[in-house]
Amino acid sequence: MANLKLTLGCWDYDRVLPLQDGRVTPDGIDLTFLNMIVEETFFRMLRHQEFDVSEMSMSSYVVSLSKPDRPFIAIPVFPSRFFRHSCIYVNAKAGITTPKDLIGKRIGTPEYQMTAPVWIRGILSDHYDVPVDSVTYVTGGEETPNRVEKLKLDLPDNIRVEPIGPGKTLAKMLADGEIDVLHTARKPSSFETENVRRLFPNFVEVEQAYWRDTSIFPIMHVVAIRRPLYENNRWIAMNLFKAFKQAQALCYQGLRETAALKGMLPWFNAHAEEAFALMGDDFWPYGLEKNRNTLQTFLRYHHEQGLSPKLLSPEDMFAPETLEEFVI
Repeated sequence: MANLKLTLGCWDYDRVLPLQDGRVTPDGIDLTFLNMIVEETFFRMLRHQEFDVSEMSMSSYVVSLSKPDRPFIAIPVFPSRFFRHSCIYVNAKAGITTPKDLIGKRIGTPEYQMTAPVWIRGILSDHYDVPVDSVTYVTGGEETPNRVEKLKLDLPDNIRVEPIGPGKTLAKMLADGEIDVLHTARKPSSFETENVRRLFPNFVEVEQAYWRDTSIFPIMHVVAIRRPLYENNRWIAMNLFKAFKQAQALCYQGLRETAALKGMLPWFNAHAEEAFALMGDDFWPYGLEKNRNTLQTFLRYHHEQGLSPKLLSPEDMFAPETLEEFVI
């Protein structure tokens, strides 16, 4: 029987590189790895379903689960995780010195449904008493004009979201004081100016404290399969899951290598040792159970912020074949 030929849209992260270079091959699958930045991958998969499998914004995926056709099904593999306290940028003249000062402000975000801002809004609400509906959100391109939401949203009346004008960008609006704050995944170009700073300049300390308090390393992306493909070949979910785990195991092995620097950072080994010491041997876990608290927290945020009509459970997110792992 010939292998099934599948395309995978994904950025070339260290934890998936063995799938790109062929060191790991999923059983029964010939994988064509298409290396693209995340914005392109998401747009092409969500709008046109161009790939058989792709990494996908976790928020966009959860939004899709409330659509009538539910076009995708995910496996519990998380190519991207990111502590997001570092991603709150403020206008230096807006009088913002503490998180509570955000209340009543105009906050830019490229898309309301983006995963990074979902985490940011939830963390600000849970840990800093900044209610999600206490601000006005403005959406649009961060560096390039005319960005729109990838998925149609139906938000409750208490959530105020306004698009920015044509030709405008959030990065420049923040520097010019047209918005007070920016929640984003990418550092804005205007951060290089004196008018823009981080809300948490000591973000590493703040994020490490958040980890100690919650044991949450926020998940940004899942791996999604086109649902019709999965329904016709249900075995691919577990085979892909196993292959992603094998690829990640090689990455973990590289992080523990001390004979030479596997990455270009001068203190790469020290950073790796610090992460293992703080967060444990498997600090980037795949699978449902090891991520249950993180997923439940995100799904609660998603529902509270008007993006999910009902509160989902982690089991609702993933192919059932991947919820349990075979052991001998």
